[in-house]
Amino acid sequence: MSFETIRHALKEFQRNPKDTGSPEVQIAIITNRINRLTEHFKTHQHDSESRRGLTRLVSQRRKLLDYLQHVNPSQYQTLIEKLDLRR
Repeated sequence: MSFETIRHALKEFQRNPKDTGSPEVQIAIITNRINRLTEHFKTHQHDSESRRGLTRLVSQRRKLLDYLQHVNPSQYQTLIEKLDLRR
């Protein structure tokens, strides 16, 4: 993942200028990585090691989304709409 992608996610989703670890930022970064891996699988269908990593990332994002939904439902809805995620 490029540093610019992380910087963009930080600027768009951080709560304050020094925020780097909030669930919103982490979910945005993980979503970007998931999207990149999904594109990778369009040309490399048999890359099972990367598929394992993708499964792990999806699980991690799901846990963070569940946490955010429990703690701050309005922020959860906003994030889902911004990242264009289902559910």
